[in-house]
Amino acid sequence: MVGCSRSGWPKWLTAATRVDFDGASPPNASKQDAASKPVVSSASHIGSSYSESLTGLAERALSAAGAAFISAILVNPLDVAKTRLQAQAAGVEYYPTQYQYGRQMASVGLGTTFSDFRCSPSCTRATVFGIGSEPVCPPDCFHYKGTVDVIYKVVRQEGFARLWRGTNAGLALAIPTVGIYLPCYDIFRNWIEEFAACNVPSLMPYAPLFAGSFARSLACITCSPIELARTRMQAYKELQAGAKPPGMWNTLLGVLSSLRSTNNSNSLQGYRVLWTGVGAQLARDVPFSAICWSTLEPIRRRLLTLVGDEGNAASVLGANFSAGFVAGSIAAFATCPLDVAKTRRQIEKDPTRALNMTTRQTLVEVWRTGGVRSLFTGVGPRVGRAGPSVGIVVSFYEVVKYILHERKTNS
Repeated sequence: MVGCSRSGWPKWLTAATRVDFDGASPPNASKQDAASKPVVSSASHIGSSYSESLTGLAERALSAAGAAFISAILVNPLDVAKTRLQAQAAGVEYYPTQYQYGRQMASVGLGTTFSDFRCSPSCTRATVFGIGSEPVCPPDCFHYKGTVDVIYKVVRQEGFARLWRGTNAGLALAIPTVGIYLPCYDIFRNWIEEFAACNVPSLMPYAPLFAGSFARSLACITCSPIELARTRMQAYKELQAGAKPPGMWNTLLGVLSSLRSTNNSNSLQGYRVLWTGVGAQLARDVPFSAICWSTLEPIRRRLLTLVGDEGNAASVLGANFSAGFVAGSIAAFATCPLDVAKTRRQIEKDPTRALNMTTRQTLVEVWRTGGVRSLFTGVGPRVGRAGPSVGIVVSFYEVVKYILHERKTNS
């Protein structure tokens, strides 16, 4: 049997934190400890954890949603930078393509003004073509060269608020996604640990991997249309000055309106275009979760062991944030090629092509056009976003559970 706790470990650790990886009870455990702390094979192991006995599903979902809300707001600018770099590599133009720099401007189209070709009123690279015409910036002013350059140009050309483009969709996505993800991860992990302890103790270390994969799959499939809207909102730029870019619902309606012009307009199956890229998203997020949780749990376990029974909210916060930051960064780097494939599939505006594309075909296409480097387009902002994001979500979630546990214990 596998012992449910280890001598000297904090009593408030979650079930996963208190699992003994070596498959045995501590040799120096006293008989009193053995009598008062049941083995993992019984359901009382899970019930003894504060996350199970004192924190209900609704409270855990609320904790997760709050964590997602904070994370989505703080890291959204990096998400915009990552999506813009990946979309640009896929061929999305951030400069009016009808206009030929230095030539006649008869083909710019109705409603287009010279100010649409200015990256900023203070740009020193703008050139005047013809008598009486206004200065025009070269295409290079609208080309993104890296994370900092994206942030700088978005602020300069579109305004500071554009760094939070898609935040409403991000919040609409993050709250239900994480509200499903973290509580389901807790539940699946505890089920798997209990089953493994009773039947296959050697599988115990892999409980976070399987639980993270199952929980993330459920969350991804449920919220995929909102992820599609967010990606498109962040990827595309309104080229005409003063025009208001579409919001989340209008973006989704635009996807459906393009669908109505095809032969799929009378088929309910055609509406699966709203789940465009869900395969690539699963291919990205399931390995991400597997890598993240299988890395996070051992790091968090070791850090919390150092805290002992003297732990407080601050120590729980620090341990979870540190473990989440490291695990999220590693997982984000490893799954970046799949993130590139997801972005390319979701920004595809041809519904027929979007429905027929596969993740494998997209990866091969990216490889052939740009090599290995193109598979890691946007890896900087992706890693920079994922590390703090995972750290914030996990630490906030665990701290709220800890506080709820303390309140109920003292009441």
